[in-house]
Amino acid sequence: MLNILFSAMAMVSLLQDDGSTQAAGEEPVLRLDAVETAPDVNNDIVLRSASQYAGFHRTLGNIRDREITSGAVLDQSMDEISVYLARERLVRAWLAYSSLIAEQHPQFLDDVRDVADYYGRDAAIAALANDPAYAGAFRYADQASESVLDAIDADSSQIRNLGEQYRLAAYDLQNERWANAIARDRQNRLAALRAADDVSAPLANDLFTTSFFSEADIGAASGLFLESTPRPGLPATTPNLTLEADVPYEPDRVRVGRILSIAALRAIGEDTRYTEDSIQSLLADPLAQRCISWARINLAQCVAAAHFEYEDSFCIAQHALIEVSECLEAAQDRQQ
Repeated sequence: MLNILFSAMAMVSLLQDDGSTQAAGEEPVLRLDAVETAPDVNNDIVLRSASQYAGFHRTLGNIRDREITSGAVLDQSMDEISVYLARERLVRAWLAYSSLIAEQHPQFLDDVRDVADYYGRDAAIAALANDPAYAGAFRYADQASESVLDAIDADSSQIRNLGEQYRLAAYDLQNERWANAIARDRQNRLAALRAADDVSAPLANDLFTTSFFSEADIGAASGLFLESTPRPGLPATTPNLTLEADVPYEPDRVRVGRILSIAALRAIGEDTRYTEDSIQSLLADPLAQRCISWARINLAQCVAAAHFEYEDSFCIAQHALIEVSECLEAAQDRQQ
């Protein structure tokens, strides 16, 4: 019966003519109804998590602009990244922020509301909560999906680029006397990584404010904190160090659908426990979380095996940045 309901709701979504949609060619505008109507935004799990994702990219911007002059600088960068990798924190933040991008498409949200009005709010919430890919059936889901995918690609590329810069820096640092010193702080480094696994640990940058997400044109989080100064400690440019075959790939429909479903639930859901539980459930991506967990394990193993200070730059590059960028992508495995 639930599958029949999904199909019927999708069909009505396709056939209905919403007279409130914006004119052709008009740019989408930000629609954060929950922000406008909820005075206590601290209780909004989506906004709270999204702010952490923005804070993650501000942290990466600070690391990018930081000159590497000592092992302590590498330790600081490693610790600041690691605290975001704790448990499910970064994955939830990534999904929440992406859902806010989907919310900038009022035609998509209006179509969701129309279907909810026709079939009932409870039925629509149940459909969205039980089938993450269902949200892709709405008429304007493609437009919202495209914006989400563009932002995810941009953010992932920026993380990967920073990783490549830190990997190159590892070679440059071999010319520095301090960087060629034997790393004698391995136990302290590993203890710091274990401490970062505590999700109650404070974040270096928490951008959660009422006004931060009330601004229009929220796009890729990496674009919020553009480079403003030269980076003496990192290579100014990064050559293409990897060769990738130009093969097609398909976005993960379930992953993108989960993001659209969060936006849809916020558009139609009342302040009920059921809606909140549904959003909490959707703010989880087991595959992405498993990927992040492996990146953290690889980082710890790399640190444990490092003999010289400069090797920490490589560990940060490969495991805390490049591998994480691969986890935070919206594509299925590439076809060989």
